Amino acid sequence: MSFKSLIQDMRGELGSISIKGFDVRFGYGRSRSQRVVQDTSVPVDAFKQSCWANMPPELLRDVLMRIELSEDTWPSRKNVVSCAGVCRNWREIVKEIVKVPEVSSKLTFPISLKQPGPRGSLVQCYIMRNRSNQTYYLYLGLNQASNDDGKFLLAAKRFRRPTCTDYIISLNCDDVSRGSNTYIGKLRSNFLGTKFTVYDAQPTNPGTQVTRTRSSRLLSLKQVSPRIPSGNYPVAHISYELNVLGSRGPRRMQCVMDAIPASAVEPGGTAPTQTELIHSNLDNFPSFSFFRSKSIRAESLSSGPASAAPKEGLLVLKNKAPRWHEQLQCWCLNFNGRVTVASVKNFQLVAAPENGPAGPEHENVILQFGKVGKDVFTMDYQYPISAFQAFTICLSSFDTKIACE
Repeated sequence: MSFKSLIQDMRGELGSISIKGFDVRFGYGRSRSQRVVQDTSVPVDAFKQSCWANMPPELLRDVLMRIELSEDTWPSRKNVVSCAGVCRNWREIVKEIVKVPEVSSKLTFPISLKQPGPRGSLVQCYIMRNRSNQTYYLYLGLNQASNDDGKFLLAAKRFRRPTCTDYIISLNCDDVSRGSNTYIGKLRSNFLGTKFTVYDAQPTNPGTQVTRTRSSRLLSLKQVSPRIPSGNYPVAHISYELNVLGSRGPRRMQCVMDAIPASAVEPGGTAPTQTELIHSNLDNFPSFSFFRSKSIRAESLSSGPASAAPKEGLLVLKNKAPRWHEQLQCWCLNFNGRVTVASVKNFQLVAAPENGPAGPEHENVILQFGKVGKDVFTMDYQYPISAFQAFTICLSSFDTKIACE
């Protein structure tokens, strides 16, 4: 038996173990664009009776490595995730084989969305906006078309408050709420829409200080799991320059990445990488929303103008200055064909030099965002920011800015 037929036989065996389990896990009941991959395990009773249960570890690792190499793009990459869901032994081997996006340039598991992107190349994604319910969907582009049937990654829903705006971000496109166990973070703006704070549901760095509010103190008293820290962890601050004179032109923005050092963009620099995605469940606390108004006031104080000031040693991203095109009579940036519609929302972010002149590493576009249709926008990002961080920065561009235009 050839090695290729051996792998095909194993795939067929995996499919016969629990077709129903895989269908629920990958969301085959919905359209392809709405699928979500969850880190769950399928029943192992049928697997124990399979010929693959007693496979030698060396041979099993070799087979799984071949599958990982052959299934390098979505949707076929779901077979790699299927292998990780068979049992604990398979999961541990697959987790060792699958490299982080920085090395592999691949998004495989949900934790990949919290890990820095690849070095030297942009991950091409796009955002779909649903105006009717104020929801935004992030997809991984499967080809060069910006409106293809991509791989669903994240969803965000906009909630307008009296003094601010919240964007709740979830791994589940059907359950975008703070109480969902797929909640991973949020974006909060001030009243004018000029300053934003990105909150992660779990700490990026050891010893990260949590933003304590009345709601988070209430949750800590009744916490479901002691492994899950309650509260919001600020990971970035975004500020838009005020346009007091009302002059026409592109927006000016600046992003202070609280969790990424400025040296990350230099050769040999590193950025913190999360290794485990912790899911919390807040559904057992019906009184959570009752205290929401006071929580908002407490967090608004922590996300004021002072928090947007750059701190020494942190990575600061600024928008790349466009040039004025005399013939077209508009401001232009080179998006390499990824943006086709002129919009004030379009931008490219590069690293701002700490001191002295900018080096070559400060010319690389770390994040670019632009319009290609009425409700379709491209989002391309690379190291040292993650898909989650890039998505939140792009969401800030959607928000209404009274004093910036």
